[in-house]
Amino acid sequence: MKENRAIRLQRIRILALVLAALSLVILLVSAYMRRGGAGLGCSQWPDCYGEILAGTQGLHTEGARILHRSAASLALVLGFILAWQSQRPSPIQPPARYAALLLVLMILLTFVGLFSSAPQRAWASFINILGGAGLVLLSWRTVLAAGSGAESPAGRNRVPILHAGLGLLVATMALGALIGARYAAIACPTLPGCSDQYWPAASGWGALNPFVTIAAIAPLGDEGGVALHLLHRYCALATLLLLGVGGVRALAQPASRASAAVMLLLLLTQVSLGILTVASGFSLGLAMAHGVCASVLLATGVQVMQRIKGAAADFRSAGVGEEMPATR
Repeated sequence: MKENRAIRLQRIRILALVLAALSLVILLVSAYMRRGGAGLGCSQWPDCYGEILAGTQGLHTEGARILHRSAASLALVLGFILAWQSQRPSPIQPPARYAALLLVLMILLTFVGLFSSAPQRAWASFINILGGAGLVLLSWRTVLAAGSGAESPAGRNRVPILHAGLGLLVATMALGALIGARYAAIACPTLPGCSDQYWPAASGWGALNPFVTIAAIAPLGDEGGVALHLLHRYCALATLLLLGVGGVRALAQPASRASAAVMLLLLLTQVSLGILTVASGFSLGLAMAHGVCASVLLATGVQVMQRIKGAAADFRSAGVGEEMPATR
């Protein structure tokens, strides 16, 4: 029985690793199609930005679509296999739970994809952007769960600063997704504020609603676009502070030291990419790297929390003490 469980966990881990790699490919190609087709990085910048809204097709779209659909189809098939492997002949937890969530997300994104042919639907682009990050996160979470093969008991070691930092990271990513979905990149091409504005105008908060139809790009100084940019930057700053402090403290624990070091490196890379993206006039390559790095950072942050909680559980089960010091 133990051998069969070990074999199943190994298969689940391999499948999840392949799905994590495919998820990154899907995320990267989706960003290329969406941003490249919308004009980011085009030679007539910023005049060509938003051409896709008028039905103009970029030269890259056919090959990119084939690659995207092939990767997404293969990922969906592997998602079903992964869910089956983790459920039969009996559920093996916790990988089965994450594999099921991953499959549900894949099916949801497949459904949303039916509405993605019209780029004017901001909500479809918004869900696709965040959904791609979710694919990376759940795939990697399944890898981690299959590696441990056991659920870490939920003790009082809640690593609150990392929880708060990752929550802010998700909020930052959601705001970035809205900027992309609403074609609001050029609304604020300056740093650190938007020209002489450093707080969103009251009339700009409506841009937080993704359920709108986009008829044209958000022009320079657009209040909704400016609001999204400013909120995105403030959330990013708060994320940098919280994840930075949490990551530095996680370096003190041997179990999470390696993951924390990677997280801190990704955090600095992500902030640098965000600054360079704006400073470069929203270069296509930098914008794509910025989005992909955020997804990898989120997955790594979750890994750091798992390492800390797992070490705390081992510490308690060994009878050394009630609990190890929390990362606060």
